[in-house]
Amino acid sequence: MTTRRGEAVALAGLLAAAGVTHLLRPGVYDPIVPGMLPGPARFWTYASGVAELAVAAAVAHPTTRRAGGRAAAALFVAVLPANVKMAVDWRRRRPTKRAIAYGRVPLQVPLIWWALRVARADTVGRRPR
Repeated sequence: MTTRRGEAVALAGLLAAAGVTHLLRPGVYDPIVPGMLPGPARFWTYASGVAELAVAAAVAHPTTRRAGGRAAAALFVAVLPANVKMAVDWRRRRPTKRAIAYGRVPLQVPLIWWALRVARADTVGRRPR
């Protein structure tokens, strides 16, 4: 497996795992859904899980990898408000939980970078479409 393909497979795996946990354990995610979104939090938890699974599939397949990488970057930007909400809500929790919540916010930057790297790597050595 090449490094580029390996990065794409790893990113797809991360997204798929996140998508599955959103669908199987929605109660974990419901509290961090920003209140400004219309409708019930559970809808947004399930919708984000489905989006993560769809993006994982796009990243995993070579013909859709470039678009999938871009979609993954956009998804990581889109979930940033939930991570900020979690950090604010957890500011009075135990230090370990606070560290987890605070760590999720800056973690979005390398995730976005990784997704864009996967999208760009798919175009290396190819003619522009």
